[in-house]
Amino acid sequence: MEEIEFYLDAATETMDGAMKHLTIELAKIRAGKATPAMLDGIQVEYYGMMTPLTGAASIAIPDARSIVVKPFEKKMIAEIEKAIRNSNIGLSPMNDGEVIRLNLPPMTEERRKELVKKARVEIETAKVNVRKVRQEANDSIRKLKNEGVSEDAVKTGEERVQKLTDNYIAKVEAIFVEKEKDIMSV
Repeated sequence: MEEIEFYLDAATETMDGAMKHLTIELAKIRAGKATPAMLDGIQVEYYGMMTPLTGAASIAIPDARSIVVKPFEKKMIAEIEKAIRNSNIGLSPMNDGEVIRLNLPPMTEERRKELVKKARVEIETAKVNVRKVRQEANDSIRKLKNEGVSEDAVKTGEERVQKLTDNYIAKVEAIFVEKEKDIMSV
């Protein structure tokens, strides 16, 4: 039974990782409100190394429709502006020499529906990842039968893995419902 617990713990840990990844990806999908997370993943060359934008500038949200990026060093402003333009986040940076302003345009109904579809893709990816973890855990537990673990213990382990999977799939669905509501609210 100790081995089964090990595989269950490993599956839980991996499913938690899938949930964290989902949260990060969904944060990048803007819901009409400015958030610093929209700039996550943007890298800028800072002293010869690729650095996350937050390592080279401070990010502020003065209102729901704009983001202000203030470089720690003035000479970095052009490099940061270029990184934002090349990031493909759909925002045009405006450089005033001191800070970079990003204004979010109001979203149309069509754009909101596109973002819900994008969120659905991330949700489906998370579900696939959770199911993949279930498959790996079940395979590992079934192999224990060859090592002398009773068939009943293996069956119980598989049932626990399925309950764990159902729990995580339900969490993923709940996250989608919240994100959809967030995106569709005007």
